[in-house]
Amino acid sequence: MNTTYGLGRALLLNRDGVAVRFEDRTRTFAELADRVARLSAALQGLGVRRGERVAALSLNQDRYIEIFLGVAWAGAVVVPLNIRWRLNENEDVIRDSTPKILIVDAAFVAQGLEIARKIDGLRLVYADDGPAPAGAMEDYERLLAATSPGSEAEVSDTELAGIFYTGGTTGRSKGVMLSHRNLMSNARNMLAERPRDGDTVYLHAAPMFHLANAGAMYMHLLAGGSHAVIRAFSPEAVAKAIERFHVTDVLLVPTMIQMFVDDPEVAKYDLSSLRSVTYGASPISEAVLDRAMAKLPGVEFVQAYGMTELSPCATVLLWRDHIGEGRAKGRHRSGGRPALMVDVRIVDPLDRPVLPGVVGEIVARGETVMMGYWERPEETRKALVNGWMHTGDAGYMDKDGYVYIVDRIKDVIVTGGENVYSAEVENCLAQHPAVAQCAVIGAPSDRWGEAVHAIVMRRPGATVSADDVIAFCRERIAGYKCPRSVTIQDEMLPMSGAGKILKRELRKPYWEGRTRQVS
Repeated sequence: MNTTYGLGRALLLNRDGVAVRFEDRTRTFAELADRVARLSAALQGLGVRRGERVAALSLNQDRYIEIFLGVAWAGAVVVPLNIRWRLNENEDVIRDSTPKILIVDAAFVAQGLEIARKIDGLRLVYADDGPAPAGAMEDYERLLAATSPGSEAEVSDTELAGIFYTGGTTGRSKGVMLSHRNLMSNARNMLAERPRDGDTVYLHAAPMFHLANAGAMYMHLLAGGSHAVIRAFSPEAVAKAIERFHVTDVLLVPTMIQMFVDDPEVAKYDLSSLRSVTYGASPISEAVLDRAMAKLPGVEFVQAYGMTELSPCATVLLWRDHIGEGRAKGRHRSGGRPALMVDVRIVDPLDRPVLPGVVGEIVARGETVMMGYWERPEETRKALVNGWMHTGDAGYMDKDGYVYIVDRIKDVIVTGGENVYSAEVENCLAQHPAVAQCAVIGAPSDRWGEAVHAIVMRRPGATVSADDVIAFCRERIAGYKCPRSVTIQDEMLPMSGAGKILKRELRKPYWEGRTRQVS
């Protein structure tokens, strides 16, 4: 079973049913399958061979679903690029993954052209409404119109399906290799936890390059449900889409939920079709959850905890644990229980399982565990130990199997649902001529969950402000990775005897009085 299976099944059972709605376009499963087969053949006509990579850099649109499926239909490997990254960050990913093709929409034509200018042999395809820039790139719609549908490659489910890049612990992004089996196992597991059928309408409101949204896409394809797409998240865009497309299911990160329920414009729209909101990527505050449940009565909230390396779900907190007896027991503060077909343990530093209630590292195994990091064997070896993926999150499991996250072992900050690795920001800060020493930590934020905060020791005699530091970072890394606040000091940062900065000491003032050190 590979990632096109859901499309094939829907084509057999409901070929004339609505597959995708986007703006003023509606396509049936038969039309979607025809376009996927044509895209597959067009990519092969451009020189893409089995196992080679095809990258995409685009805002949400209906063609993004075709790209995921068409690349798989050709037996190739999809590489979704982060729309929030700077040109140099995406250029680094292209150099690392060496795709034959980069598909861009209108918003990223300039970035695509600049990357192609720097990287010999990279071919560009323009996938958006309106004509492609003359002579600069192939036109997606013309390619499909000029190409006959191709036969499916029918790759093994153990073959590589996609490379999904995460922030780097050493300053460079890592490509998480996920097989067809990884992705379809996650879809199957989540359907078993929360059955869905062909009556569902899933809204692509979260960025489509992100694996959380891709995982939901595969799940709803497997269930035979239809898809609605908006170009980018805004509270009103989501509310409008729910009313217009009769959306039943949506995935949002906690920051999006907060913005949605606190926006007065949302009240203008009919949200009665909505049945379920899945949230994840970062913990949700109890206050935001309470406001959301009050604003959306009758809507079930479900939390999924995991990471890209787990395709991505490890645990699920179902609706029943948000209310009634589950809430009375505090289970709504947990990440839920292990998803079906996923083993989760809490282990000590020697990888020995600990007793219920004892804090350790959360590890997981199952068919959703990644193949490894693209061309990073040493980092793969450290992350995967005897088949167990080490998440870098510290937590405990209670006697009933509920997992509670209390801290992070990895030096990662989760802000607005995006992972920011401190080392990457510190590498950028260290390039500033006025910075002698620096450290980056996560500070609690009501809006973002966690905010990136930098502590900087300036060089003797240097003059630098917080605004200077933030502006310096914004020129070099994605905006969400940049510090939102900066402490500048002349004293050295606290150090261990081995010369390591003691970040736990730096974090204490910000997290004092809290029961967990994540937000």
